[in-house]
Amino acid sequence: MSKPPARIRLADAAFALFDERGYEQTTVEHIAERAGLGRTTFFRNYRSKEDVIFPDHDRLLELIRDRLAGSSHSTALAAVSDAVRLVLLHYIDEGDLAMRRYALTSKVAALRDREIASVARYQRLFREFIADWMGDPTEAASLRAELMAAAVVAAHNHVLRRWLRGESSEPVREVGEAMREVLALFPAPAPAPAPGPAPAPGPGAGTTVVAFRTTQDLEALLPSLRRLIEDGVHDE
Repeated sequence: MSKPPARIRLADAAFALFDERGYEQTTVEHIAERAGLGRTTFFRNYRSKEDVIFPDHDRLLELIRDRLAGSSHSTALAAVSDAVRLVLLHYIDEGDLAMRRYALTSKVAALRDREIASVARYQRLFREFIADWMGDPTEAASLRAELMAAAVVAAHNHVLRRWLRGESSEPVREVGEAMREVLALFPAPAPAPAPGPAPAPGPGAGTTVVAFRTTQDLEALLPSLRRLIEDGVHDE
């Protein structure tokens, strides 16, 4: 039976040592030795011992960009939901590794800070996409895009943490429901009106009054004005 890839062996060794020695007391050399690999092999796979712990966020963010870029204006919100599902499925595929990471980051403040910074990258990506989709440069629209992106990330993290704590057996279904809740809070903006002349007002659309100056007496003008108004009503 072939050995697991070096990247997996290093991750397994790292988490085993974190459990035994503690995170701070474990070095890159310890990890490489436990995995039966050299220091050079470690750095071909990871930049630091922190990188062993966290998923490849750069690759995940690229997957999200690709999914969002493949959407149209009418399918933009569906693309956001799909992107959230992609991230969740990555963690689910990691299985025990994701759960061990969650337990470790819950205990080490420096790792929690790094996790928060990673979450901010996802939120920024969603915010930029949503703002572009809305097509509204106003400050109110910018705030709405920020709120919507924050809600998207919060919905994902809520479901992910439930799964990591063993509280959810159907996280994919739950994240779909959570995203429907989020999108219901933010209905799609109304499409911009098509260019061209404004349509003529229909019956009951209102009254237009035209002001003009004349030397004639008002009483003399009233019969003519009345006939004009009546003719206009009859034409409708």
